[in-house]
Amino acid sequence: MTTLPSQKAIIVSWLLCGIIFNTRLCSFSIHCNQKDMHALLNFKQGIIDPSGVLSSWSTKLDCCQWKGVMCNNITSRVTGISIRCATTLSSYRDEEDKSYCLTGSIHLSLLLVELQFLDYLDLRNNDFLALQFDYVHNHNSHNLSIVPSPRQCVNSSTLGHLDLSLNRNLAISNLQWLPYISSLEYLNLRDIDLSKETNWLQLVTMLPSLSFLKMRACQLKDLSLSLNYANFTALKVLDLSANEFDSELPKWLFNLSSNIYDLDLSSSSLIGHLPKALLNLRELEILDLEDNNFDGPLPDWLGEFEHLKYLILGVNKFSGSIPTNLGNLSSLITLAIASNPLTGVVSQRNFAKLSKLKELLIYSYSRLIFDFDSHWIPPFQLEELAFGFSNPNLPAWLYTQRSIERLTIWESSFEAPNKFWNFVSRMTKVQLQGNLIDGNISNVLLNSTIIDLSSNGLKGSLPQLSPNVVFVNLSNNSLSGDVSPLLCDNKMLNGKNSLLFLDISLNNLSGGLTNCWKNWKSLVAIHLGSNNLSGKIPSSMGFLSNLTSLHLHENKLNGEIPPSLQNCRSLLVFNVRNNHLSGNIPDWISHRVMALQLRSNHFSGKIPPQICQMSSLIILDIAHNTISGHIPNYLPNIKTLLFNNVSINKLSFSFPSSGTRYYFNDDNLELVTKGQVLEYEKNLHFMTLIDMSNNNLSGTIPPQMFSLTGLSSLNLSNNKLSGKVLNEIGNMKNLESLDFSRNQLEGEIPQSLSSLSFLGYLNLSFNNFRGKIPSVTQLQGFTTLSYMGNRDLCGPPLTKMCFQHDKHKDTKLFGEDGNQSEFWPWFYIGIESGFVTGFLGVCCAIFLNRKLRHAYFKFLYDLRDRFHVMVVGSMNSFR
Repeated sequence: MTTLPSQKAIIVSWLLCGIIFNTRLCSFSIHCNQKDMHALLNFKQGIIDPSGVLSSWSTKLDCCQWKGVMCNNITSRVTGISIRCATTLSSYRDEEDKSYCLTGSIHLSLLLVELQFLDYLDLRNNDFLALQFDYVHNHNSHNLSIVPSPRQCVNSSTLGHLDLSLNRNLAISNLQWLPYISSLEYLNLRDIDLSKETNWLQLVTMLPSLSFLKMRACQLKDLSLSLNYANFTALKVLDLSANEFDSELPKWLFNLSSNIYDLDLSSSSLIGHLPKALLNLRELEILDLEDNNFDGPLPDWLGEFEHLKYLILGVNKFSGSIPTNLGNLSSLITLAIASNPLTGVVSQRNFAKLSKLKELLIYSYSRLIFDFDSHWIPPFQLEELAFGFSNPNLPAWLYTQRSIERLTIWESSFEAPNKFWNFVSRMTKVQLQGNLIDGNISNVLLNSTIIDLSSNGLKGSLPQLSPNVVFVNLSNNSLSGDVSPLLCDNKMLNGKNSLLFLDISLNNLSGGLTNCWKNWKSLVAIHLGSNNLSGKIPSSMGFLSNLTSLHLHENKLNGEIPPSLQNCRSLLVFNVRNNHLSGNIPDWISHRVMALQLRSNHFSGKIPPQICQMSSLIILDIAHNTISGHIPNYLPNIKTLLFNNVSINKLSFSFPSSGTRYYFNDDNLELVTKGQVLEYEKNLHFMTLIDMSNNNLSGTIPPQMFSLTGLSSLNLSNNKLSGKVLNEIGNMKNLESLDFSRNQLEGEIPQSLSSLSFLGYLNLSFNNFRGKIPSVTQLQGFTTLSYMGNRDLCGPPLTKMCFQHDKHKDTKLFGEDGNQSEFWPWFYIGIESGFVTGFLGVCCAIFLNRKLRHAYFKFLYDLRDRFHVMVVGSMNSFR
């Protein structure tokens, strides 16, 4: 940082005063520089501050006392700005709630020009929407797509740290401005949309001092494979993870002149074998290539990285055996090679020198054979172990690991005696999934914070929970009995518990739901579906004020939904499908609900208008009930169905596991769409659905429904709906599945349906539609099943042909049933009646006069010939 002469004089005076007198007496009245203050106030003008984060930024305070502003202790010039938005993951989360974070525009050039000593700028994790950079410094922002000339540009020689990461709604069209901040050493653009910048690599290499570069999840696509060298002379940390490269590793990566020690290219769709040229990066301590498409064998030369501490190669397509050379990495702390199709034998030789190992993740889809000496004691003490094996027993050395906090076992088969359950009870996280575990857990006490024992074939009744448990998943086992031992054991809990998530679905549990729910007020999610539970929903569930997700589906529950549930004001997912519940649909269901699934019950009455006030609703499934009345007109009040964007809520849970780690679990629903039953889990938040099928709804389809342009699936089949389908249905551009079958709808099929380019399933069968199916590939591409049962409908894909109008547009030759049209029957009737009348009149005269009789028959033969010619000619002309 350069220092002006006046500043030097102040510094010298301050030092002399400190030497001659006590430093505390040498307090100069140095206030915030006025130019700096005005620059900050101008910067503030472009910011929207919904929660008053910058309320201290006013002339009433010295700007060095403003929140997030850092000044030099001596000169009081502004040297740094740090305004991070502090967010925490909620238990039921989308992303962090950023409604109180800063948004608006980042006027970067203004700061760089007017704050001439600015060295540090951190705006991480806010919600900024635009970045402005004026190449010619004035107060008019320029589009970032304009390429400036060098003499016009801002040139900052002081800014060394720039962090704009986690502003997930910020899109920057180009990085042409980057080289003019030539002093940058630290650059973090994580989660910013840079998809339009194809020249990103060449631009960041023009920063000669850059040592830290993080561009994770920036939607980058080009790794510049043709480039042999990248001029990163000072780079130490390179993070390009979670991008969309879909290529091999580039050559320039192996030729970096800097001593890079941290390389993260995980989740970037990289392909090919690992090239030995990676060994050129000899100083690597962290190599993370997880979640790509690398294939081939795990190379044994990986054992030559002397300084490697973290080797993360999981979730790829590496095959073959695990090289024993990896056991030579004496500095290794983390070895993660899980979720690869590795084969062969794993023994103590693979871990011979790994005395510093703390995390071991070793699992293969192809099953690894463990061949450890039963008396082997590893040289390490693990904190995390994740593995899977094909042996019949757990490895004996597992019980020597006294420091394990997190244990995961996948798709293995083993016995679980009391010794095992006592061993895991001291761990923070226990995840045993998809195993075949021979054990009865009736008398087991579960004590870990996170417990996932799903899909293991476990038997017995429900186990006991300690107050330490936050998350427990016992789904898809063979557990039986009722739920009381788990929920009503006050003696064990002593009135205290920390449980947030309970999943005991897909078991053989029976009996009632008990009335002990008031003991579990911390619960956020309850999954009790797919059991044999009976009785009524207990009113004590109304004590669960934090409840966000409730699944009681596929049981034998009866009665009405208790009014006490209206106290569950945080409820977002309510699923009671396939029960015997009755009564009206409650009009008090929380307006925050995002998914309401009441299908296959005995609900009756009308659809309450309050449903239209659920502005966050993305799933409304009330099919297979006896609901009557009209479809409400107020559906456009459901704001989430009006726009072409996915729900802001990802419908997943996050739970603190240990330290800064989180355990994630996605909510799920089984939905009927596209004519089939589909399960939505990680993609649930992408789905928008209304299913009112198989009820007694009547009246017309309200035109307001066709304004729900964000809707993906609409099913109104098997009702008593009538009237026409309006042309406005073409506004529903995101519709993928449409079912209006088995109603009394009439009129022609709207031509606008052909504009629904995403429509993959259509069923209009068994209505009263008439006329021709619009002649477009989109609609004629469906099978006859989509249109059958409409007797007056014609045209492909139906075999029934329509009359093709040409010259005689008001006349049809062939009827819609394929026979001659109404014109010809009436034509022949007229001819015949006229002929008969004339014939009878003439017969009388002929009968009395022989000459007339001979003349008449001659005339009749001539008339017959002329009439035949006329009819044939007429038919030819119509054809």
